[in-house]
Amino acid sequence: MVGRSVVARRYEEPRRRLVEYLREQGIDDLAVLHAFDAVPRHLFVPASLRHQAYQDVALPIGFGQTISRPTTHAFYLQCLRLSSRERVLEVGTGSGFQTALLSCLAAHVHSVERIPALARRARDLLEELRIRNVTVQVGDGALGWKTHAPYDAILVSARAGTVPEPLLDQLGPGGKLLIPLGPDPHDQQLFLVRRDYWGRVILSALRDSRFVPLV
Repeated sequence: MVGRSVVARRYEEPRRRLVEYLREQGIDDLAVLHAFDAVPRHLFVPASLRHQAYQDVALPIGFGQTISRPTTHAFYLQCLRLSSRERVLEVGTGSGFQTALLSCLAAHVHSVERIPALARRARDLLEELRIRNVTVQVGDGALGWKTHAPYDAILVSARAGTVPEPLLDQLGPGGKLLIPLGPDPHDQQLFLVRRDYWGRVILSALRDSRFVPLV
């Protein structure tokens, strides 16, 4: 969990306003709201953009990547309805913000990032925040992280044409996988993929989405 002492007091009120805004937007999972209240988003964005950290906007983090809007993260996490007992695979560590949110909601988070500099920055920040239940690895997220499979939940923070087979193979019985699917940036939807206890895979379209391609 995130140590409260690391959160600068000057950001407490903007953070609380963001939590209230998320509630107004239909986020009713109290664990998700608590995670947003606990994790200092301003530390995961460039210093020059920290005045926008608690607005509902996506922000650049370098290397052509962005940190998603808070409402996007909140919707993603609410769809999973985690209970703090799950082992989670995150494809696309990025800034590490969603990783930190997941650390408040799951037993352990295994996160894969293809850009070494982003993985290193996220790992250093997560360690600074004393988050102990996260492991970050540099690698091809489309291949997942077989060593720690099966997973109770998998989150993919990039668009694919189809669900990568390795990720399906690593999803455990009763598990949930969230992934944006679509042929191009302007035609994609967020899908919830479930594997039932008989091995069947069920896909449900949730809403339109806008993510960079899975590389």
